[in-house]
Formats: sequence, C-alpha cells, structure tokens
Amino acid sequence: MNILWDFDGTLFNTYPTYTKLLKETLGEGATEEEALAQLKISFGHAFHFFKLTEEQSRKLMQKVRGLKPEEFEPFPGLEEVLKMAEKNVIMTHKERDDVWKVLKLNKLDHYFSEMVAGDDGYPRKPDPASYEYLHNKHRIDLAIGDRDIDLEPARKLGIGTCAFQNHKAEADFYLDDYRDFDRIRKVFEAAEKNSLEK
Repeated sequence: MNILWDFDGTLFNTYPTYTKLLKETLGEGATEEEALAQLKISFGHAFHFFKLTEEQSRKLMQKVRGLKPEEFEPFPGLEEVLKMAEKNVIMTHKERDDVWKVLKLNKLDHYFSEMVAGDDGYPRKPDPASYEYLHNKHRIDLAIGDRDIDLEPARKLGIGTCAFQNHKAEADFYLDDYRDFDRIRKVFEAAEKNSLEK
C-alpha cells in the first residue's frame, strides 16, 4: 500500500501549539475550541474568520515558522503504519526544510520516498496538481489527512481517503488512532487479493 500523508494534524500533533499561538493573538476573542475549529479548516480561513489584521497574521506566522522541531509530537502508533506501507509520501503547505528537521529529529525521515512542500510552487490544496504528480509517480492507494482539503484532491483522482480525527470530512475510512489502522490495511489486502483472483 502506498500512502500520501498530510503533515500538520496528521503525522504530527501540531494543532495544540498552533491553537495556543492563535489564542495568544486573539486574547479573549475566542475559546481554544473555537480557535482550533477554524484552524482545522485552514490558517487563512481562521485569520479571515477572526478578522486578524495583516500585521497580526504576519506576526503569528512568524511565530509558527519559529517553532523548534522538538515542539512537534508524532501521533501514537504512527511509526507502525509507516512501516506497513510500501511507500510513504507527503504533501504539505509547510516549507520543506522545516518538515525534514522534524522528521529527522523523530527518526522518521527514512520512511518517506518523496515530499511536495509549500515552497515547491504547486497550487495550494484542494487543487489536485501536487497529488496528481505524486500519484503518477508513486501510484498512491490511500491519502490520509485531518481536513477535508487534504482529502478532496484524492477524491478527484479516485484515490482512497482516510480522515484522521475528523468525522465531518467526506472519506472512505475514519480513524481516530493509528493503533487501529490494521482494520484499514485488511480492507486493502482483501481488495488486492480479489483483484488478483479475477
């Protein structure tokens, strides 16, 4: 099975930190739950929703970019899923160097065949161009993401989708804990066996 991963909120539990930074910017303007809900749609959406000024948005993004790799935690059970896959690739809006630093620090970099990052010049999700490139090169079976914009490009290309810790997104599978991934793997193995037998 070849898997395409989102980074934030999918490979690494980054949203608690992002939510804290947004909350600091907003002060009493929102609860943590409200801040998280809007960030989960996208940073741009959250900035617009909370009517952040350009200056506030710029300062907040500087803080996000200034986060150290050790401030990012991989989700429990993630490494076992990475081991199960034949190939893992990443599509993220984050900058390539920032992602590699986090992966290397957590000794997960060797699991990934390729990454399309925010500084590679592809249009932002949900535009499918980056997914199309990765799919043509690596024959992706499953895209895993925590937001609908992570899954929409995969749906357009006929790739299987798995929503992580999000039951509102449209997906083929829903998963809250990577330690439960085996049931998804079994579905894929059964489908592969059936296609070989035909």
